[in-house]
Amino acid sequence: MAAQPGPLTQWPWHWMGSFKYLVFAPSALHTAHKVVTSGWGDMDTAYAAMLPALLLRMIHNQIWISLSRHQTARRKHIIVDRSLEFEQVDRERSWDDQIILSGLFFYLGYAAIPSARFMPMWKTKGAIIMALLHIGPVEFLYYWFHRALHHHFLYSRYHSHHHASIVTEPITSVVHPFAEILAYFLLFSIPILIPLYTGYGSIMGILLYLTYVDFMNNMGHCNFEMLPKWIFQVFPPLKYLMYTPSYHSLHHTQFRTNYSLFMPFYDYIYNTMDKSSGELYERTLIGKEETPDAVHLTHMTTLQSTYHLRVGIASIASKPSDNPVWYMWMIWPMAWLSMVLAWVYGSSAFVVESLKLKKFKMQTWVIPRYNFQYGLIRERESINRLIEKAILDADERGVKVLSLGLLNQAKQLNGSGELFAHKYPKLGVRLVDGSGLATAVVLKSIPLDTKRVFLCGGSSKVEHAIATALCERGVQVVMNQKKEYDMLKLRVPESSVAYLKFSSDETPQIWIGDIIDDKQQMGAPKGATFIPTSQFPLQRIRQDCTYLSNPAMKIPEAMQNVHTCENWLPRRVMSAWRIAGMVHALEAWDMHECGDDMMDIEKVWSAAIKHGFTPLSKV
Repeated sequence: MAAQPGPLTQWPWHWMGSFKYLVFAPSALHTAHKVVTSGWGDMDTAYAAMLPALLLRMIHNQIWISLSRHQTARRKHIIVDRSLEFEQVDRERSWDDQIILSGLFFYLGYAAIPSARFMPMWKTKGAIIMALLHIGPVEFLYYWFHRALHHHFLYSRYHSHHHASIVTEPITSVVHPFAEILAYFLLFSIPILIPLYTGYGSIMGILLYLTYVDFMNNMGHCNFEMLPKWIFQVFPPLKYLMYTPSYHSLHHTQFRTNYSLFMPFYDYIYNTMDKSSGELYERTLIGKEETPDAVHLTHMTTLQSTYHLRVGIASIASKPSDNPVWYMWMIWPMAWLSMVLAWVYGSSAFVVESLKLKKFKMQTWVIPRYNFQYGLIRERESINRLIEKAILDADERGVKVLSLGLLNQAKQLNGSGELFAHKYPKLGVRLVDGSGLATAVVLKSIPLDTKRVFLCGGSSKVEHAIATALCERGVQVVMNQKKEYDMLKLRVPESSVAYLKFSSDETPQIWIGDIIDDKQQMGAPKGATFIPTSQFPLQRIRQDCTYLSNPAMKIPEAMQNVHTCENWLPRRVMSAWRIAGMVHALEAWDMHECGDDMMDIEKVWSAAIKHGFTPLSKV
């Protein structure tokens, strides 16, 4: 929202929320009526091309979003090194409004302009006219309109909404108040309407012009430099005809320079080009490799988790993954395609996120595999090769700590990372499975006055540590699975083994476990509290019970560039396993935490608190 919102700031369908696409209902009904009454054979090509054109624009924009976020996570060619937060993601959630508006204009134009019907597929003369109209009137009028928008009166009422984003993303380019977008649409309609009215309009001409506008808009708002220097060396005048991401980025940081649309020659003519444009371009193009202090190695979970990655759909990634959107079912083919491509071509982990905590740097790398693949015995060897490759890459780059997230630390896969620690005894990067902090978080979430708990399962490393700690504290741990009870009994010290009890009848109020299935949950007493010890959430089937989060903590306010949610966790909350890797690196601890080895529970908890991580709730 602008500083002092002016008239027509809100979009007309803002009140409809995610159902704003229903504004196309009249057009859809009209199309259906035409098909039913006349059949597909009589459908005009121009009319039939409208919906595919809108879908292609959506896909085009999404490709730029994914590309930009991947490159800014790598950080080599980053332009503005500032934090991007949830507030900006929420503000830019409505980037598709302009595509909806263009669709409505398409249908209205088709109905109102006779020459729009039965347009030819291509007219060369029309394309030349469109190009000249853009270079001349559009670029000139935009330059002066843009300068007017920076006058205090218009800036405070409209354009400040766009400039609230100092760190730009491709979709920042189309995030404006409604009135401002209307002015832009009027401007960009000049190269479309004049050829139409003069008989030189064509379907491909209009589509190519819109693609050009989208391409330049998206590219110019990327926060990384990509245009190679040689293209300006081969054709020097190109610098007057094509801006670069760093060129436009200066407009968002300096505000009073680099006003041009896509072609900077008006900035040269009117002396508004930022003098540092060339130097910034050169510096960011060369770039600088950045080595993180810590890396968290995770993987995709469900098919839909592709959208939830930072390089996926921005608005979905900014919310917990258990908060699905209504249109998810419409884009499931893309999820299947992503899975197949990842399976066939995913030969290494890729970077999706870079965070900062003061001078401390951390990244998230993703193994291109899904939950179900980790359960396939034939896939274990190939997955371990991917994990091993990521570990060696981190070691070569000088990363201090690599934490294993989700199933990358599965005991049946690699023994919680022990496989790699034994295979490479001189490994410089420390491997962390996060079990110590996960145990600490669970223990701290149990009320101090608790006398008895029920342990479901008991075979995992974290469950063993929790049961041992509780028994040593004098809390009775009840189990009803004989095999797990016998195994755990051998690990609990003799001085406190009396607090470990096997019983099929007792059901305390506190239930702890990696997996607490539906049948077990239904057997819990009313008002029971379920505390998961796994990285995966419990399925909540009881309305009369309390469910705590997976072991997780709130991150420090000083942590920057956090604008996505970690799987199913709330905003600015991270899993204990991920935080453990950060704490390990921050404390410069020089041992692995994998296999049967675990950090001292109180030591790692105190270190996490010292660095600003806080419990989700006080017990």
